[in-house]
This record gives sequence, structure tokens and C-alpha cells, in this order.
Amino acid sequence: MKILTANRLSDGIAVWYADGGWAETVDHADLAHDKAAEDRLEAIGAKAYTANEVVDVNLIDADVVSGIVEPVRLREKIRAAGPTIRNDLGKQAARAA
Repeated sequence: MKILTANRLSDGIAVWYADGGWAETVDHADLAHDKAAEDRLEAIGAKAYTANEVVDVNLIDADVVSGIVEPVRLREKIRAAGPTIRNDLGKQAARAA
């Protein structure tokens, strides 16, 4: 499975395409289960890039764990969670609250 990720151009925040827009959390990102779905997500990313909404647009590998979408690669897990040095900062702190 693949999901679409990017960085929002206005503030650099890592975002994921979900439910017709860019979400700040990966939890419910739209999943591509086949090549046609991947092509659709790539087209969405290209359009958002052209419109100067996002940069560094990529399809990445993901799994669904307990009903929640999670990136596979460590780099993407870090982008989804936030800083690795302090768990009280970033997106992981918001989830704990």
C-alpha cells in the first residue's frame, strides 16, 4: 500500500493526503492499493505542487495497524511523529494529550 506525503509550502509541516485535502497527521491518509490508485494520488500531488500548496511530494509505503495508517520506513515514521529527542514536542505530544 502507498500513501501520498509532502511538506506544506506555507510552513514546512509534513502533511499527508486524506479525505480530499492535506492532513497534518498520517492516521487516516488515503491508501492506494493498486497502480490506478497510485496514479490518482500522484496526479493529486502534482496538481498541489503546481499550485504551490506543497513541496517534496512522494508516494511512500504504508501499513494499516489497528485501523490506523502508519508509514513503513523509519524516516517517514519520524516525519509523522515529530522530533526524536523529546516526546513532549511535535505530533506525538498532541496524540498523548
